[in-house]
Amino acid sequence: MLVTSTELLKTAKEKHFAFPHFNFWSRASLKAYLEVAQDLDLPVILACAESHCSYMTTEEAAEFGKYYANKVNIPVVLHLDHGMTSSIIKYAIDNGFTSVMIDASQEPFDENVKKTREVVDYAHSKGVVVEAEIGHVGTGSKYEEGDSDTRYTQVDAAVDFVNQTTVDSLAVSIGTAHGTYKGTPHINFDRLKELSANVPVPLVLHGGSSTGDENLSRVTENGICKINIFTDITIAALNKVRENNPETYLKLENDAYEGMKEMATHYYQVFHTERYKNK
Repeated sequence: MLVTSTELLKTAKEKHFAFPHFNFWSRASLKAYLEVAQDLDLPVILACAESHCSYMTTEEAAEFGKYYANKVNIPVVLHLDHGMTSSIIKYAIDNGFTSVMIDASQEPFDENVKKTREVVDYAHSKGVVVEAEIGHVGTGSKYEEGDSDTRYTQVDAAVDFVNQTTVDSLAVSIGTAHGTYKGTPHINFDRLKELSANVPVPLVLHGGSSTGDENLSRVTENGICKINIFTDITIAALNKVRENNPETYLKLENDAYEGMKEMATHYYQVFHTERYKNK
């Protein structure tokens, strides 16, 4: 059943756990996440990133997401990840997505506020919740080189941003990066604690893949309510295929499917999501 993330993230904040946010780019990846969530009897956040439109369009994601969400009896959030194009964000809002992210984090503060507020006003009028980002989570390929485009989130700016935009959740930058790391991730837990204590909405962490189980478990204890995972899922699928060396394409697909499921299950455990059942 389709739901917004509002109550889920509120519970996660209160109980000190996080929901995994899984990016799907195909019917198989979407079904793998749903199967894991059903087996665990836990909610799932299914996300389609605008940048993955070459694999699955927003229109396809909306139809597949709604169809399969209505086949299960667990809460399902259908989320647009890293929305940057106004027409795509509005399409998602109008066609069944229950949550959207407006990513204007590389814009100056005032422009980020302006663009986010426009999306919030439109989404809220349709009953859809909005995530935004302040600071900027860069790419892991630059992490070790010292020229990363990552910008840490400032506490005062985050509070001001939320107050001006009335956004529902906030993605913050505390040292993670998108993709695989060229170096070792260094998480600023002191900054996270400050953000958690002062920002009045649930906090989200992007770039969860390859950040390390200990780091990710610890951020859930310190205020992160949702963690985005994509790269580790694709690597797990590839590794399972290599491990089994399938002789047919259909077996290859099945092996990749099992690899995705195993990694998704792993992150539900790392994020302590089972605490949801104790709400």
